[in-house]
Amino acid sequence: MQNEGQSNPERFVSRLTRQTLALVLAGGRGSRLKNLTDWRAKPGVPFGGKFRIIDFALSNCLNSGIRKMGVLTQYKSDSLIRHVQNGWGFMRSDIGEFVHIIPAQQRLQEDWYQGTADAIYQNLDIIRSHNPEYVLVLAGDHIYKMDYGPMLADHVANEADLTIGCIEVSREEAKGFGVMGTDDERRIRSFCEKPEDPPTIPGRPDTSLASMGIYIFNTRFLYEQLIRDADTSGSSRDFGKDIIPRVIENYRVFAYPFMDMQSGQQAYWRDVGTVDAYWAANLELAGVNPELNLYDKDWPIWTFQEQVPPAKFVFDDDNRRGQAIDSLVSGGVVVSGATVKRSLLSTNVRCNSYAVIKDSVLLPEVNVGRGARISRAIIDKGVIIPENMVIGEDPEKDRERFHVTPGGVVLVTGEMLGQQLHFSR
Repeated sequence: MQNEGQSNPERFVSRLTRQTLALVLAGGRGSRLKNLTDWRAKPGVPFGGKFRIIDFALSNCLNSGIRKMGVLTQYKSDSLIRHVQNGWGFMRSDIGEFVHIIPAQQRLQEDWYQGTADAIYQNLDIIRSHNPEYVLVLAGDHIYKMDYGPMLADHVANEADLTIGCIEVSREEAKGFGVMGTDDERRIRSFCEKPEDPPTIPGRPDTSLASMGIYIFNTRFLYEQLIRDADTSGSSRDFGKDIIPRVIENYRVFAYPFMDMQSGQQAYWRDVGTVDAYWAANLELAGVNPELNLYDKDWPIWTFQEQVPPAKFVFDDDNRRGQAIDSLVSGGVVVSGATVKRSLLSTNVRCNSYAVIKDSVLLPEVNVGRGARISRAIIDKGVIIPENMVIGEDPEKDRERFHVTPGGVVLVTGEMLGQQLHFSR
């Protein structure tokens, strides 16, 4: 098999991707995103002006040549399901391509999904019906661009039972990840989930090797381990806490470092699991040369394309000029005599005269009233900002009405302003 890969690597990888079923875990709330996930699952949160977080994992699969995908949902999934149905219905089922939405259904028991492993276990019959050779398990709540083909090839070359995508993080950051130790061949020899005292990379006392939540399993091996885990009393039914620590001693489990193929450096990857991280990752996109290139024609990010008119900027008076500087502006936006700096305006946002928006992320359909001033804020979908309201300039006053993060970012939702917007969106 390795000789075939060496003689014709592209065909080899293509065959591997065709034999792979991707399962995207998209059922989590993401409670650290606070009010952004009051009415939607974390993978369904808007990102980058026109996308949802889940679009990145699904686009990676599609661009990698993996055309069989299941999306496992659970928490407040209506908007996520509608987004996937609307944006990913172009797959050709007649030739075996699909994005299959798999909601929690209590298929094997009366409980909902108890953990990441249990979510897969409860859908073993669906996996068996597709008969894949490999199963790619993905978290649906991270922002990155990755070709899974080389990882599959590495998995096969190592004769691995399980391969885990990994990145290097600071020792402090590692407390929120699954952390692994490897030998010289990248074989994983230790694994601990969210340790208080993370192990570090030998010779680099400030850096740890962390799991990205990307797993490639040989399918039969996956079946065996999930059934074994389901029969194990006291298991939390989680890959990181239970299955991985249990298999590393007796099976071939390898780490796959996520590297940029051209530079050889660690590639872009963001866990937007906190409000501060979400705000920063969005605003990074407005930079001159952001690490995440959304304009890459060779690796497009697919999404539901809402039919909206072009963005428009109106009025050109000295004190009333519609303008956006160092910003991302999506379709359907109207900047009417307002000033926008270093910000991201999502689809159908309207900024009215004399308003000033700086260093902020406005989700779809936000309407900013005349004379309002917004700084270092996230404004949730559909919120109407009253005329002359000031957000982000007085932290104490902001805390009385809104959520203010440790980094000083102000999160504003409709409910905080007495606007009854609590519906699936």
